[in-house]
Amino acid sequence: MIKVTSTTRQAIRKAVFPVAGLGTRFLPDTKAMPKELLPIIDKPIIQYAVEEAVAAGITDLLLVTGRTKRAIENHFDANPELERALREKGKDDVADMVRNIYNRDNAYAAGFVQYEGIGRATALAPTDATKDAAE
Repeated sequence: MIKVTSTTRQAIRKAVFPVAGLGTRFLPDTKAMPKELLPIIDKPIIQYAVEEAVAAGITDLLLVTGRTKRAIENHFDANPELERALREKGKDDVADMVRNIYNRDNAYAAGFVQYEGIGRATALAPTDATKDAAE
């Protein structure tokens, strides 16, 4: 048995979010909107997950999406037109919230055409996602 101490423990810095499922348990709601974007109170489920990961020290995020999940990628992309329109209406606090949904350069999305389960989605993660553990 290997004893894990604070000197042998590696910080986890990368996370993979397999978000390519079809959402069949939530039909008809998920026919046009990915289940990951369904709101819990005031935010989509996936936003809570990303915020928790970042709060835990994750620095690199990979969202493995399907061909029908572009809305998830759009949710985390910058939207300068929306921000500008909000600022012109004096809604600076809302514009800041939109900008800060996930303002990072190290978030990536990788898509695949055919859904084959969570194992396949996770296997699509780049090989460097485990590189830190080997260093």
